[in-house]
Amino acid sequence: MYDNFGQFINGRWRAGTGSESLTVVDPGNGRALGHLQASSREDTLEALNSADRAFAGWKNTPAWQRADLLQAVARAMTAAAPAAAVTISKESGKPLAQAKREWELAVDQFIWHAEEARRIYGRIIESRVPGGRCEVLHEPVGVVAAFTAWNFPVVLVARKLAPALAAGCTVVLRPSSEVPGSAMLIFECLRQAGLPAGVANLVVGPTATTYDPLMASPRVKKVSLTGSTQIGQRMIRDAAATVKRLSMELGGNAPVVVFGDADLEKALDLSVATKFANCGQVCVTGDRFYVHQSLYPAFVDGFARRASQLKVGYGLDDDTGMGPLINPKRLQAIENIVEDARSRGGKIVTGGHRLDVNGGYFYAPTVIADLPDDALAMAEENFGPIAAITAFSDTESLWQRVNNSSFALSAYAFTRDPALIRESVSRLESGMVGINSYALAAAEAPFGGIKASGMGREGGSEGIHDYMNIKLAQIVV
Repeated sequence: MYDNFGQFINGRWRAGTGSESLTVVDPGNGRALGHLQASSREDTLEALNSADRAFAGWKNTPAWQRADLLQAVARAMTAAAPAAAVTISKESGKPLAQAKREWELAVDQFIWHAEEARRIYGRIIESRVPGGRCEVLHEPVGVVAAFTAWNFPVVLVARKLAPALAAGCTVVLRPSSEVPGSAMLIFECLRQAGLPAGVANLVVGPTATTYDPLMASPRVKKVSLTGSTQIGQRMIRDAAATVKRLSMELGGNAPVVVFGDADLEKALDLSVATKFANCGQVCVTGDRFYVHQSLYPAFVDGFARRASQLKVGYGLDDDTGMGPLINPKRLQAIENIVEDARSRGGKIVTGGHRLDVNGGYFYAPTVIADLPDDALAMAEENFGPIAAITAFSDTESLWQRVNNSSFALSAYAFTRDPALIRESVSRLESGMVGINSYALAAAEAPFGGIKASGMGREGGSEGIHDYMNIKLAQIVV
């Protein structure tokens, strides 16, 4: 498929002209899925020129027409769903059922933002000037550069493309080079839907030939990133020279608080399913579990028992419950975190070792108990199949422990007490909070974090406004 697609510039597919050949690897078996020629700097600048030329026409396209085109994209994506799920599973390693669900969530983004395109409302303010009227207007910011990560290779793309296009912006998007085919499938749906040439462009390649030219150009007015906090910090510095608007979803290290009155079985069932989805490579997944001492032994035992029963295997196998890590680097990182836990007296209740499966990058679902708060598994985003569990007894000291992190993307609590529910929502320092639920990611809801976990929101009625400028007009007649 990589030979058929490649780079999408000015409405057509073409091969990259960069010097680097990229190999896309199936993490489930370590074998090459295919190869493609990377974008050159000139390719990226051509994509930028294309987006810049197309902006005026797309900005002035009526919102209802933009909405119709996004609905057409959603229909094309729905028709492509079966084949797309297979590509997602092969590139990312996630089980096929999870890949299907991700494609559905990506479709939702286009449907939702198609409707939002029709709801870009301004407002009228009474003027102090006789005969005057103040109008507050929203206009598209301009050309957008978007950068996405590998762990959700289509929904992250859709979260950036759909609101930007709905707002009237044009886009140059660079996906992760580890999962480029999944993004290509969305761009093929854009092409089939009849999106005007140049409105959305795709380049695939290394930082020097893709990121650098886009960040340096004053014609790029806004940048959207899903990636690590370290990359986000660099992007903030790089954006300063041309004062680009930024929105970014960065790292997470989500706490999960299980109070003594929680429904234990529900908390366990939801927590295990969420923790090991996509092999734990999810920014909003629970990383560190704080369990009331009255439930602690039963919670640890139940978590370990469920984790050990998960079928780990190739994503396309029907009975696979958890797939591989994305690459050997992540595999080594998980080993380092587990070794740190051992050195700090953590109890490896289950897992804690690599798995020899098909030559892929597999690690056993791992549960670690009795960890100190400064262990790597507690203090940093592990981005893998590790559940770190500790006990608490005093609620006031609990909040200090839970909030003692620079990451604040998502946080969760399980309780049936209405007072504790309200206290948890208030006291958890996070961009998103789930109570008795992990279901935070939906097209209709704003998604994003605070502190070192990012800025801006994707989704909901708030998401489209990250791609718009506010203009005030004082009109006197």
